[in-house]
Amino acid sequence: MHRTSFAEMHCSIGQSLERVGQWWSPLIVRDLYLGLRRFDDLAENLGISRNLLTRRLEALVADGIVERRAYQQRPLRHEYHLTEAGRELVPVLMALMAWGDKWATPPGGPPVRLVHDECGHQFTPQVCCSECAKPVTAQSVTALPGPGAASGPGTTVLARLNELPAQPDAKC
Repeated sequence: MHRTSFAEMHCSIGQSLERVGQWWSPLIVRDLYLGLRRFDDLAENLGISRNLLTRRLEALVADGIVERRAYQQRPLRHEYHLTEAGRELVPVLMALMAWGDKWATPPGGPPVRLVHDECGHQFTPQVCCSECAKPVTAQSVTALPGPGAASGPGTTVLARLNELPAQPDAKC
């Protein structure tokens, strides 16, 4: 099955999915975060074909999410590591995992527990306001057009919102 490209979509979510929206990509990022570095280990853990894993790793490298590092010269072999962009993707995957733990829990319960290194407590990831640190929900946030809002694929609704009278800034 050929997937639709979001490369022309004027939307941050569409652009993000263009880079990490392939089915295997988030799982590869997860495994790299969990410490798997070598191709054979990734292929075995994921149960993915070698040619598909090769394509996904090449795309993640090209998009700056993963980097290859040689660990052996003869024969040449590489390990894979998350870049800064890849490491910043991990909390997004943790939030997706928290959603899955709540709404699509595998038999036997959540397979992973997260412990915050700073305080030592087990936690459930939440998305919080960067200003007041309170958790945000779909009901507690208003989406307004940003400086890049433009009419086009994926942003027609924002262009319409941009035509409405300005809303006062909300305070947390």
